[in-house]
Amino acid sequence: MFRTRGQNATEHHPKSHWWYVWIPVCSAVVWFGTILALLATWLAEGGTHRPRYSSQQESIAYISDVGADFLKPLFVTGCVITALTFFFSLVIERYLRHSGRLVPTMRRRQTVFGVLATLGAFIGGAGLILLSVFDTKRFPHLHRVFLLVFMAGVAISALFTVVEYRWLSKDYEFLRELRIAYVVKGVFVLVLVALAIAFGVLLETNLNVGAVVEWTISFLFTFYLLTYYYDLRQARGVHKGQLNTRTMPNERRGATISRWRQ
Repeated sequence: MFRTRGQNATEHHPKSHWWYVWIPVCSAVVWFGTILALLATWLAEGGTHRPRYSSQQESIAYISDVGADFLKPLFVTGCVITALTFFFSLVIERYLRHSGRLVPTMRRRQTVFGVLATLGAFIGGAGLILLSVFDTKRFPHLHRVFLLVFMAGVAISALFTVVEYRWLSKDYEFLRELRIAYVVKGVFVLVLVALAIAFGVLLETNLNVGAVVEWTISFLFTFYLLTYYYDLRQARGVHKGQLNTRTMPNERRGATISRWRQ
């Protein structure tokens, strides 16, 4: 919660942030649960002892191999929910920043980066939904295309989010939360992009190792989704319009943030 000079402490509304912070939490839980269910099913059906699925080429099944079988309804449902909640997490972040409940953008490029990040989330979410519908067993070529769309969209979204937060943290150097947000996201971006590149190479060279990398990327994506919980939670207890481009520059020395109060 931000306190501005010349004011009494802004009234704190501890529950005013609850409804929207649960959106990225829902996204992470649904995604993690979906991937875990697919992995557990594959292991329960024999794991690496024998190929179990018609689209499986090596001893280690890919997520898409399991998701194209009898668990396809679960896979499609999990992907749809994850895609929508991921996209809405960024839309809500844009709204909170625009409405003065998160620190506002001070430069046009920050707004542009934020919009591009949201667009990337939309593209990535669309790719995720389509790759689950056009499964690898019936539509192998389309599945790979939409897998690429999903990974590229998420990478674009993450990259522009990190850049936006980096520029925001330079304008609001007194806000440690912004520095934490972009550093954590930056680490995830570097790791996930490196793994995605390795995954693309391994698809042509070593399918078993590629499958392991794919499962790893999927589980790590859960934690990237959770970073938006941290971002959105910073709007707790802040009134609409309280943070704006007129007041924030004057508060750089005097502004404080109460730390994670219940």
